[in-house]
Amino acid sequence: MYYNFDHDLFLALNFDGGDTLDRAMLAISGTAVWLPLYALILWLVWRRTGWRCLLLFIVLMLGALALSDMVSGIFKHNGLLGGLLPDFQPRWRPMFTPELEGLDITPDSLAAIRRAALPGDWTVHVPVEAVSGRYGTVSAHAATIVALAVLSCSVIRRRWFAWLMVGCTLSICYSRIYLAKHFPMDLAWGSLVGLLLGWGAYRIFRCIANRRNR
Repeated sequence: MYYNFDHDLFLALNFDGGDTLDRAMLAISGTAVWLPLYALILWLVWRRTGWRCLLLFIVLMLGALALSDMVSGIFKHNGLLGGLLPDFQPRWRPMFTPELEGLDITPDSLAAIRRAALPGDWTVHVPVEAVSGRYGTVSAHAATIVALAVLSCSVIRRRWFAWLMVGCTLSICYSRIYLAKHFPMDLAWGSLVGLLLGWGAYRIFRCIANRRNR
């Protein structure tokens, strides 16, 4: 039942929006388009807290983002900490899930078909440029953006900025569904990882900043 709900929700959200939307979602899922946002965050933190706290923020931000990526990689058996849960069975990405296409083949076989870009009447829309990886649980994209959002919003404390980060977070998470990289629950678990690590980073920031102010 858990997988059925997740599959149905994914299929309701994934669709073929054409080449323009494909390129937009690929860009949103990338890094370059978000560089102005990162610069804005650093500028706002500097304006609110000064140079010393900005340096502390950068260290904690990088640590939270790195840990978010590594913890997510544990469940996909990849990355620096990927060997910590060898008995955990990761879930294939939607683009490599035969059940969604009504096919009685292995995920590896479907992966080979996707990578060969063979034409067909597919249920799941997958831009050719998005075909990569194997497993989707847990979403590192969701974990890192949520960690960044929680930490930055907690430090900056501006309502307009909080809404901006909510919009950016939802855009990135949806792009992962559109590109058939993740099921919704992959994103939910990733968001939980990011929430915990982002809040932990903020607690450390506040503790050290308060100590320096004394």
